[in-house]
Amino acid sequence: MAQATETESRKLLGRLRQAMASGGAGQERLDRITHLIADSMCTEVCSIYLFRDNETLELCATEGLRPEAVHQTRMRLNEGLVGRVAATSRAINSANAPQEPGFRFMPETGEEVYSSFLGVPIQRLGQRMGVLVVQSKEARSFSGDELYALEVVAMVLAEMTELGEIMGEGDSLTPLHKRPQVFRGGVGQEGTAEGHVFLHDPRVVVTNPISDDPAAELKRLRAGIKTLRGSLDSLLADASKMEGDHVQILETYRMFANSKGWLRRMEEDIARGLSAEASVEKEQSAAQARMRTVADAYLRDRLHDLDDLSNRLLRILTGQGRDTGAARPDDAVLVARNIGPGELLEYGRTLRAIVLEEGSVGSHAAVIARAWAIPLIVNASGITTEALNGDQVLVDGNEGVVHLRPDDSVTSAFRDKLAMQAQAQERYTSIRDLPATSECGQRVSLHMNAGLMADLPSLVGSGAEGVGLFRTELQFLIRSKVPRRGELASLYGRVMDAADGKRVAFRTLDIGSDKVLAYMKPTEEPNPALGWRAIRVGLDKKGVMRMQLQALIRGAAGRALTVMFPFVAQFDEFRDAREMLLRELDREEKLGHPLPERVEIGAMLETPSLAFAPRQFFELADFISIGGNDLKQFFFAADRENERVRRRYDTLNVSFLSFLEQIVARCVDTGTPVSFCGEDAGRPIEAVCFAAVGLRALSMRPASIGPVKHLIRQTNLAELRDVIEQGKLKGVQSVRPDVMEFLSRQS
Repeated sequence: MAQATETESRKLLGRLRQAMASGGAGQERLDRITHLIADSMCTEVCSIYLFRDNETLELCATEGLRPEAVHQTRMRLNEGLVGRVAATSRAINSANAPQEPGFRFMPETGEEVYSSFLGVPIQRLGQRMGVLVVQSKEARSFSGDELYALEVVAMVLAEMTELGEIMGEGDSLTPLHKRPQVFRGGVGQEGTAEGHVFLHDPRVVVTNPISDDPAAELKRLRAGIKTLRGSLDSLLADASKMEGDHVQILETYRMFANSKGWLRRMEEDIARGLSAEASVEKEQSAAQARMRTVADAYLRDRLHDLDDLSNRLLRILTGQGRDTGAARPDDAVLVARNIGPGELLEYGRTLRAIVLEEGSVGSHAAVIARAWAIPLIVNASGITTEALNGDQVLVDGNEGVVHLRPDDSVTSAFRDKLAMQAQAQERYTSIRDLPATSECGQRVSLHMNAGLMADLPSLVGSGAEGVGLFRTELQFLIRSKVPRRGELASLYGRVMDAADGKRVAFRTLDIGSDKVLAYMKPTEEPNPALGWRAIRVGLDKKGVMRMQLQALIRGAAGRALTVMFPFVAQFDEFRDAREMLLRELDREEKLGHPLPERVEIGAMLETPSLAFAPRQFFELADFISIGGNDLKQFFFAADRENERVRRRYDTLNVSFLSFLEQIVARCVDTGTPVSFCGEDAGRPIEAVCFAAVGLRALSMRPASIGPVKHLIRQTNLAELRDVIEQGKLKGVQSVRPDVMEFLSRQS
C-alpha cells in the first residue's frame, strides 16, 4: 500500500484478528500473519523474528524469503539490521539496506534482491520479544504512515505472543511465560523454598488489543480518564493530611492526567484500530523507550510518573490490579519490583519467600525477611516482567538463584535438597535445650537477632539464650510519622515481657544509608553507606534519640536494660551517646519513674577505626558487639550491595580473622565482653572459626542456632585454632580449605 491511511490501518488490524481467530497450529498462524501483512502493505517480503533466548533471534515465519530458512536462520543481538532493531528497540527504515552499517547478508534467505527494509521491534512495556520486517525490491523509504501501521501491528503481535496465541504447544519455540527461566540476584536472606508466584503488583494483561468499534473505545477511554482524574482530585483534597513531597507527586500525576497531547495520541491510536487498553499501552511503551535514552535524572523521574499513571489507567480500564487479582496461594512466593516495610508486614509470615527485582541486601525488606527467616533474593532483574501469578517457583536463597517454571529434573533435585534440610532440622531439635559446648569444653553463648514482636516466640523454639540484637528501626520505618514515646515504651516493655528475663540488647535507631524514613527529608549522598547514618543521625537529631532512650527506660519498668549504639567510629561518639543516656536516667529519676535495676551500655564495632580506639573506650563500654556485615565491607573496601565484589573476599581470610583476634585480645585485656553479630555468625563454618579465635558469644537469625550449635558441639576448638594458625604460617589467603578438611575428619 502506497499510503497507509487510518482506515487501511484499521482494516489491516481487522484482517489480523480474523487470521488469529481462524485457528490452526502456531506455525500456520504465523505464516498466515506474514502473508496478510505483505499483501496489505504491498511488499514482497514480511518476516517475523522471535527471541529464542535472551541473546538469539530466530526467523519463525516469512512471506517472500526462502521457506527452508524458517527456524534455521538465527542471529545475535546487534547482528545485522534485524539484530540492531532488537538491540536498540528502534525502527530501521532504509531504501538501500545492503549499504546500511552492520548489514549482514544471509544467503540462505534469498534476501539479496530486496533493497528496501523496514524493521520494527516487537515488544511489550520494555520486554523484547522479536522483530517484524517488511522488504521490497523497489528502492524506497517507507512513509511515516506505513511505519506507524507496522508499529501498531508489531504491538498487537507482542500482545498475542504474551498470551501464547502465536506459537502454540509443540511448536519449535515455546510461548513466552511458559518457558523455564532462571534469574540470578543478590542474597538478602538465606534459605530455600518452593511455592507459587504471587505478584505484589500484577501486570495488566491486555486481552483485546484490536477493536472494530472506535466510537465505543473512545467512550471507554474518556470514561477511564475521567475516573483517573477524579481519583487524583480526591487524593489532593486530603492534601492537608500529607507531607509536601506527596502533594508534589500527586500534582505531577494530575498534570499528566490532564495532558491534552497524551489524550490526543491515544485517541489517534484508537482511530487506527486499537482498543482503549492497547492505545494506553502503546503510549506507555513509547514513554519507556524515551526513559531509557534520557540522561537527565529529573526527566527520567517525570517519565516514570507517566509510566505509573498509565498503569493506573490500565487497571481502571481492565478491572485488573492488586484488589481484583488472583487469590494468594498457601505457598506464596512474593514477587515485586520493590516493596516498603509497611506493605511487606501486611503480608505477614505466611510467605514462603520473597523475590525483588530491585532492593538491596541492607534494605528494610531484607531486615524483615531476616527477622522472619524467609528466603529473600534481591536484584533479580526482569522477573516481574516474566513471572505470572500462579507460576511454580523455586527459590535458592543460599546461592541467589530463582527457578521460574522449572522443568521436572530441576524440581526433583531441589526437592531432594529440601528433604535433606528438613532431616537436619529434626536433628537440631534434639539439642535445642543443650548448651553450645565444644569437645574441648569451651562454652559459646548463642543469641538471636530480632526486630518484631512476632520474632520473640523463636527464643524458646530456637534454643537461643537471649536477644543479641533487637533492631528498633522497624517501628520507625513502617510509620508515616515519628512514633510516640508512649507507643515505643509499651512495645519495648512487651518485648522484655516476651523475653521472660532473658537478656535483650536494644540497638538504638539505625537509619540512613538505604533505610530512609518516609517523614525525614531525604539527603542526596554520593555514598550513603559511608554517610549520615545510625549514631551520626542520633547525635545530630538529639530530640529523636532522647525520646527513644526515654522510651527504653520506661519500657524496662525497673528491669535490667541493655542498650547499644550502632556504627560508632570513634571514642567521642560513644562517650557522647553514653552521656545522653545517663542524663535521661537522671531525668527519669527526678520525674519519679522507676529506673532499671541494671543498665548495660555498649557499642557496635562496625568500623575498623573503633578497633584502634583508646583503651579508655574499651574500659568504658560495658560490652562490644562486632557488627560483622558492615565491618567486613569496610575492612575489605568491598560494598556488600555490589555482587561483583561482595563475594570476592572470604570471611575466613587470614587478615580478617587476625583482625578479629586483635579485637578479642583488646577486650580480654580490659575485661570487656565481646560478641559477633551478623550473617556470618549464622553460618556454621564461619561461626566455629569465630569461636576458635576467641569469640564466646554469637548472635544470628533464629533458624541458624541449631546448625551452629550442632557443629560447635562436634568440634575441638583448640585443635581448630591450631589449624588456623598453621594456615597463617603457610601464608594462605584463606584458611577455609584447611578448616573444611579438618572438620571433615571430625565428623
